[in-house]
Amino acid sequence: MTTAKPAFPAPGHDHDRCAADALHHAETVCASRGQRFTPIRRQVLSALLASHRPLGAYEIIDELAKQIARPAPITIYRALDFLMENGLVHRIESRNAFLACAHDHADTAMVAFLICDSCGSVGEVPAAPVAKSLNDAARGTGFLPKMSVVEITGTCGHCKPAN
Repeated sequence: MTTAKPAFPAPGHDHDRCAADALHHAETVCASRGQRFTPIRRQVLSALLASHRPLGAYEIIDELAKQIARPAPITIYRALDFLMENGLVHRIESRNAFLACAHDHADTAMVAFLICDSCGSVGEVPAAPVAKSLNDAARGTGFLPKMSVVEITGTCGHCKPAN
């Protein structure tokens, strides 16, 4: 029996290790696809990996401006597009923000984002059955779905009051 990975990291987890593992995953993905993991792409991903919270493009610019010359928005959006195309970043639609991802989604068609209203962290869980049901319902009306995003807001297990 396999144990599911927790959707949210423990508050005291080794975040430096977590971020380093995610950067290594990104390097591996890019190398296996013959893609260039350029310095700006690495810096954008690193800014997103600084926490488990989604950041808007201008928040990423502000973070990077602490270390390098303030990048132009188009530079950040291009880096984000690349990172999303390679499954290294997700867009949180309801927040118009982006979240780093170190999961391999090759076997998972869709994830659901769990957004904590208390701490702002975002977890993800597989949601292929939900996606199939939604897409089947849409197709049943003659609609051809292009993209499904499931975002669930609430309180994560680390923030909920003990009962």
